[in-house]
Amino acid sequence: MTRASPWWTPHVHADRRPLLMTRGRIKAAVHNWFLGRDFVEVECGILQVSPGNEAHLHAFATERVFPDGTRQPLYLHTSPEFAAKKLLAAGEKRIYTLGPVFRNRELGPRHACEFTMLEWYRAGEAYETLMEDCAALLAAAAEAAQTRRFTHRGFETDPFAEPERLTVANAFLRHAGIDLLATLAEDGAPDRDGLAAQATATGIRLVDDDSWSDIFSRIIAEKVEPNLGQGRPTVLCEYPVVEAALARPKAGDPRVAERFELYCCGVELANGFGELTDAAEQRRRFITEMDEKERVYGDRYPLDEDFLAALAIMPAASGIALGFDRLVMLATGAPRLDAVIWTPAAE
Repeated sequence: MTRASPWWTPHVHADRRPLLMTRGRIKAAVHNWFLGRDFVEVECGILQVSPGNEAHLHAFATERVFPDGTRQPLYLHTSPEFAAKKLLAAGEKRIYTLGPVFRNRELGPRHACEFTMLEWYRAGEAYETLMEDCAALLAAAAEAAQTRRFTHRGFETDPFAEPERLTVANAFLRHAGIDLLATLAEDGAPDRDGLAAQATATGIRLVDDDSWSDIFSRIIAEKVEPNLGQGRPTVLCEYPVVEAALARPKAGDPRVAERFELYCCGVELANGFGELTDAAEQRRRFITEMDEKERVYGDRYPLDEDFLAALAIMPAASGIALGFDRLVMLATGAPRLDAVIWTPAAE
């Protein structure tokens, strides 16, 4: 098989350049949108003592060497979240950041090991406000791209249409015929066997050591996600607490959390939370996540004690991360993420 020419080959770059020019217009529109709403742009450090503590996120490790030769393990951040929340604790009210993040073990048409993340936070504001932000930003991106539709692999979304709001439980019933809430105890504890039985009945193949979360993720990927964001955007909300490590429980129903994801054309674009501010509970969740990471991958990351200390004084807030490259990919109709990244990593 003939290997494709590198991105820096002149004729390849000439084909990609119109997409990259559109990327620039969308980037400018994003900055203008936030600055017009009294947000402050912040720059979060990339080197962190912990890259995040989610079981299935993988980081790039590095090392800092001090003048006296002592060494400190560091990581390239998988998200600016920890640093941004420290700024909320410091007193910032509305902040956003647009910059590179790094995730290992990721490769494919919708993934890259280095990509651009847009994150923003609102202190003292409900997480439903972030849903409204997402709808406005989709329209702003479409206007900058001079398009009336987002497209990807034969699917279309109207970025100007009001997003559908769909709970995860209703999505499981609608698209998989699975009663998700029946597999959660009143305190949110998951029933692995109950979910496994329903998943198997729908034709999903499992292995013996699949956890409840493994099964949940497989149902999402195989049955739910392909149906989301078709025709109009979808806001998939009220995730089970066990699938929302950084989100606070929903008032009135401790089984689910204030977490949502935004979908267009079956592609996940953003992940938002009503932020958890209970430092002790956050520590417990991080340890649980790292225990699972060690079980599955034989690895674990340290906790950012500075972050946990800041969390104890952080005000109630909502925050969200949006994959900027994916937004550009959909707005331009590009088939792959690397088509809209100026200098994609070599494979």
